[in-house]
Amino acid sequence: MLLTRPLRRIIAWLGWDMPTDSESDLQFEIGHVLFIDIVGYSKLLIDEQREQLQSLNEIVRNTAQFRTSSTNGMLVRLPTGDGMALIFRDSLESPVRCALEISKAVRSHSEIQVRMGIHSGPVSEVTDVNERANVAGAGINMAQRVMDCGDADHILLSRHIAEDLEHYRQWRPHLHDLGECEVKHGVRVAVVNLYTEELGNPDMPEKFRKAEVAIVSPDASRRSLTAIIEVFLDTDRPQMVAEFQRAIQATPEVLQAYYVTGEADFILIVTAKDMQDFSEFAYRFLSKRPNVKTYRTSVVMRRVKSEVTLPENTDQ
Repeated sequence: MLLTRPLRRIIAWLGWDMPTDSESDLQFEIGHVLFIDIVGYSKLLIDEQREQLQSLNEIVRNTAQFRTSSTNGMLVRLPTGDGMALIFRDSLESPVRCALEISKAVRSHSEIQVRMGIHSGPVSEVTDVNERANVAGAGINMAQRVMDCGDADHILLSRHIAEDLEHYRQWRPHLHDLGECEVKHGVRVAVVNLYTEELGNPDMPEKFRKAEVAIVSPDASRRSLTAIIEVFLDTDRPQMVAEFQRAIQATPEVLQAYYVTGEADFILIVTAKDMQDFSEFAYRFLSKRPNVKTYRTSVVMRRVKSEVTLPENTDQ
């Protein structure tokens, strides 16, 4: 099989050697991957590890989505030691439905805490050391990296799969963008948190909380100007709001951003070297953006307080 240009880019991004003609006979397909592991597994006693894995296996096998996809020959199961990877071949919604079912079932097993990551990407069949058919590929690796960004009860999605799901009415309200998370080897992944009123975990993952409090002195970074910008969009259509949010997340000059009530739609905290640098940013990021109606800027004259720890709850 000839490797397509996107697959060659993926291979180059992963740092793999480009396959020879004989090696390129690998048959790649898109797999919808649900990666699951037990939180704190390595700290458990051996007996506890075995018991929790058995309970997790039973929970997963009893979900309706697992049974349906398995019966239709659209599911591959891979044990991972402290959990498993499920590769669905039928629909990108399958791993999401399965994850929600698992999240619901785990609620009745207080001894088990799991976290889950979901991604769609290229996978291929390989033969393992026991000469059994197995599956490997960038799709599985990325699902694990997404999962690694979460804590107990989190269902995290790569932004790639979330962007596909947000076009469906039943999924859009439950998708909450977290931004980027740094994982092993300095790789950064864009992550979206999936939760409903009853399922998933609405709390920000620990890795993102740590990133939020990493404050650098403006003087040390040679970006001495801080501006607070109120942004007014031309429309509040969800698609336009989501598009602007993605632009914010891809712009390093924006340190903080808030979607707010009131007259403005967004409040941005922006850093710049000086007024000339800020003017260039404002023209490039705001004035030229078609869905921005107008904006209002306040330049910070003096930092009065910048607290990064939350006040403790005290009984009155």
